[in-house]
Formats: sequence, C-alpha cells, structure tokens
Amino acid sequence: MVEPDLPRLARTIGEPTRMGMLALLMEGRALTAKELAYGCGVQPGTATEHLKRLQRDALITSTSQGRHKYYRLATAEVAHAVEALMVVAKPTKVVPPCRKPTGAMGTARFCYDHLAGELGTRMTTVLLERKFLKINGEAMNVTERGQAWFADFGIDIASLRKRRRRFAYPCLDWSERRDHLGGALGAAMTERMLELGWIDRQRHSRIVSISELGRQALAREFDLVIASSEE
Repeated sequence: MVEPDLPRLARTIGEPTRMGMLALLMEGRALTAKELAYGCGVQPGTATEHLKRLQRDALITSTSQGRHKYYRLATAEVAHAVEALMVVAKPTKVVPPCRKPTGAMGTARFCYDHLAGELGTRMTTVLLERKFLKINGEAMNVTERGQAWFADFGIDIASLRKRRRRFAYPCLDWSERRDHLGGALGAAMTERMLELGWIDRQRHSRIVSISELGRQALAREFDLVIASSEE
C-alpha cells in the first residue's frame, strides 16, 4: 500500500526559508539561487541546500541557461497548494519591498494564473466599487448584479463554484500592497481576457502585455487607462 508522505512534505514546506522561496516563486518568474537567497534573507550557500530539498520533494524544477540556473515551481498542483496555504495562514506583518517594480513587471503580470500588478489591483477595485464583488472576511462573493455582469462577460459562475479550488478571495499584491482577485474566478477572468485578445502572456515570462484592443476595452468597460510600459 502506498500513501502520500505528508509528514515529509510538511517538514519541507514548514521550514520558513523554504516556504519563503515557494512564495517568491508564486510570482511566476524564474529566479536564481542568489535572487531567492536575497529575497529570503539567507546566504547563497544556505539557499542552495534548501533548493536541493525542494527539488528532491518535486516542489520546484531548475533550468540551466548560460552560467545561471533558474528555479520555478514544478507543477500547477504545487502552485495551488501554496495558494491554499496563503489563504488559510494567519496574517502577519511583513516588511514591504524597498521599491516597487518598474516597467512591465509592475504594470501587469501573472500571480500564478491570475492578474497581478497595477492592472490586476485596479480591475479588482472597479469590480468592488461597482458592487459586482463584495469582500466577506477572507473570501470574495459575487453579488446579484455581478452574476449578470460575469455572465455577459462570458464566465460561467456556477461551473467555477463546482471546482475543488477556492472560488474567489482577495490576494495581496506584493508590489501594489493592495488586493487583486485570486482563486478560480481570478483565473477565469484572466483566461477570458486572453481569449478576447486584450492581453497576452510574454514568452518565458509572467509579464502580461496589453494589446491596443485591450487598452480600448479596459477604458470602455472599466474606465481604466493603463499607461504603456516597457519591460
């Protein structure tokens, strides 16, 4: 009989530095050991040992490019697991980054599979202000007005609610220090915008490009003017 080795997994992700590395990789960028070490406040040599443990337990993968080795989350299931832990974990005070990311990374990017950055937070604010969404504790609920709007936008709310993934919740954006829409609804919104040609995923990156069609649609549908930026 074979069972998941949950105690080992708990020991792996329960170590603060390793959990911090997984959280950093949730932003979707492939990071070097040095970048992960800096982000978690440890020495590069210490980071290497933690990365080896995360790789042995199939939580991350690495790719060599030139002189550097880049790390990223191994699978979508790993990202969903980290996302779930972020939702249920007790909030704690964090030290904000020294400066916000500039250019394309700060304008729009993926936080795993939903929109983050200026675009993600501003769209979420509009949805809340128009009362399509409302915050209920640590969750977000779709209002009656929102049901009609999301249906018109091409999103099947009933189908999303049947998924095992959490439906919708406020996800704190590390660069904007405001919430963007996370969960299955956030992912569905992003997927719909991709289908409509409003946005596009840059190759080998989590940076989101906004098309001219998208800029016009965002201004029309959300009263949002997102300034053009370069990576």
